[in-house]
Amino acid sequence: MTEDYQSQDIVYSLATSPNFARDGVCFAARRSGLFRSDDGGITWRSTYDVLNLDAPLATTAVAVSPAFDSDHSVFAGVPGGILRSVNGGQSWLFAVLSSPPPLISTLVISPDFSEDGTLLAGTMEDGIYCSVDRGNGWSAWNFGLLDLSVLSMAISPDFANDETVFVGTEYGVFCSTNGGRSWREVAFPTEFAPVLSLTLSPGYAYDGTLWAGTESYGLFCSDDRGQTWRRIGEDVVSGAVNAIALSPQFPAKPHILVMLNQALLVSRDVGQSWSNWKEGLTIEQGMACLAAPQGLDPDAPLLVGFVEGGVRRI
Repeated sequence: MTEDYQSQDIVYSLATSPNFARDGVCFAARRSGLFRSDDGGITWRSTYDVLNLDAPLATTAVAVSPAFDSDHSVFAGVPGGILRSVNGGQSWLFAVLSSPPPLISTLVISPDFSEDGTLLAGTMEDGIYCSVDRGNGWSAWNFGLLDLSVLSMAISPDFANDETVFVGTEYGVFCSTNGGRSWREVAFPTEFAPVLSLTLSPGYAYDGTLWAGTESYGLFCSDDRGQTWRRIGEDVVSGAVNAIALSPQFPAKPHILVMLNQALLVSRDVGQSWSNWKEGLTIEQGMACLAAPQGLDPDAPLLVGFVEGGVRRI
């Protein structure tokens, strides 16, 4: 990719292949389109060239199938709907959501996507849309969702059994335990909303732990499925928490990474102490999104998308 890529506009979302360590595949959703890298985020190319567009197609979310190695499925949120590819971005099909066109803020895919074909899309003003047929058709599922401004979403690692999804909104956190068909408000302290980021423990089925990053008040944790919350790292993790990543081996490896506007902080003791992701790392731009495709070990690669443009492999 030419240097122009580095100077273009905001990177909204990053998604990586489940086999990133082997294939190096990752996608960056940008205001100027959807880009793919096959070398771990070093070089990039547009996936929309096949569409012969007259103008850039803003792409605000991207998600990759858990079975990408076999089904090659990628989903991209664009104005008014969802683009779906079953060949890694070589061609695309468009699913219209509704009119007026909703603004897609986030996409999540069922961990059991190969069997259930389930995806959920969050929007900025129109709540949640769900597809149970691999992205062909979509329906609005907002019963009980009292705030339709969805800023973040997280799906249970055990979704096939518990059907649990959480969403963070401008005013709090909502949960569904029936795959998104209905929602209930979680007892998150609303004075600390909006909730910009959500992450569930890989062992959520038995530990019930989830994390919420807020716009102005840092990081919160619940270990009882959202019934009660406590603030984490109050003296260090302050302001906007734009993203949260956990070690895939959590809680055996109790590693937590948070992305602030201009800092990456890691805790290796469940939030009791914090340090910079890497000593001497300087970040002069505002960060917008991240991906940790190989976990949070000190030598693992981290991909960071920036507000002012570009993706950096750290």
